[in-house]
Amino acid sequence: MDSPAEQSIDVRQIAKPERHRLIFERYAQLAVGARLLLVSDHEPKNLHSEFTRDHPGTHRWQSEQLPDGGWQVVLTKLASTPAPRVLANTGQLAGQDTPTDLNGAVWKLEPAARDLDANVIALAPGAQIGEHTGPDLDVLLHVISGDGILHTETGSVELGPGDVAYLPARSRRHFVAGANGLRYFSVHQRKRTLGLMPTVRG
Repeated sequence: MDSPAEQSIDVRQIAKPERHRLIFERYAQLAVGARLLLVSDHEPKNLHSEFTRDHPGTHRWQSEQLPDGGWQVVLTKLASTPAPRVLANTGQLAGQDTPTDLNGAVWKLEPAARDLDANVIALAPGAQIGEHTGPDLDVLLHVISGDGILHTETGSVELGPGDVAYLPARSRRHFVAGANGLRYFSVHQRKRTLGLMPTVRG
């Protein structure tokens, strides 16, 4: 029988699409210092990567192969929540040492359990994000390198390094990168459906 200090899951008895979700739910219910014992029919490399991404430094992962060919993992919870941490450096993401012809997201916020979406978008010189109506949420942009023009419903706004632009929900917008390209960091409440970012055109 499971105790508060140690829970167990034999994932071999669970449908594959449900395994990771259930494991993360059970892990979230553990007290600090408690352990979750997993038994799997294969080495759970993808699960290990997800825990490393979402709970770095706040869990202990111990795995071993069993005599029958299966795998056992002991997950120990070391903190009550994921820890604050540095994920990226916008100075490095500004792109001085990377190709200038990149288009699209060059960094994004990845933890699965999050309330925000954030990314760094790179536009090559002259590239555009065509005119469109924004999503039903506010977006904040911080220009980290390059330059460009933000066309709005009533006019145009020049963008340069250090500028912070506010895009109200459902506002019309159209981006055109300048001669030096354009890179900006954007952050907004997490959108639960796809389609926030229109296609970038060269």
